[in-house]
Amino acid sequence: MDVLWAPWRLDYILGPKPDECVFCIPSDTSEDEERYVLARGEHCFVIMNKFPYNNGHLMVTPYRHVSNLTDLSLEESNDCMLWLRHCTSILEKAFSPQGINMGLNLGEAAGAGIAQHLHFQIVPRWNGDASFMAVFGETSVIPEHLSSTYSRLKPLFDEITS
Repeated sequence: MDVLWAPWRLDYILGPKPDECVFCIPSDTSEDEERYVLARGEHCFVIMNKFPYNNGHLMVTPYRHVSNLTDLSLEESNDCMLWLRHCTSILEKAFSPQGINMGLNLGEAAGAGIAQHLHFQIVPRWNGDASFMAVFGETSVIPEHLSSTYSRLKPLFDEITS
């Protein structure tokens, strides 16, 4: 029998849900590694998903707590798009995915897990990554620990911001 190891999933399943918005990050960067913040732009930031669909699952999120795309200023929209482009480039360097899913779920009915604070999802994909576990067992297998993925990606984001 194969054993799947994804220790961070239990925290999500059993753990208390935060009272405050997980995307409203402090301006101080001292918690960035703990929160898996990879980069900070002028109007948005890049953060790893703590409960990823796949290795390298990232999110681009505006600093401002808004729930709708039309609530973003032009500058915020442009900065989000710039960081989506950076994320694509970095994921291609770091993981060589065969494809990338990118999306935005607006509202709970559209599938937004945190509907109150807009966030773009970037998920690297490989042929066959939706194995029998995902299809039949509603289980996702993530082969690399989050802290290892963070260590792999952070230097690539630092190159952009330095």
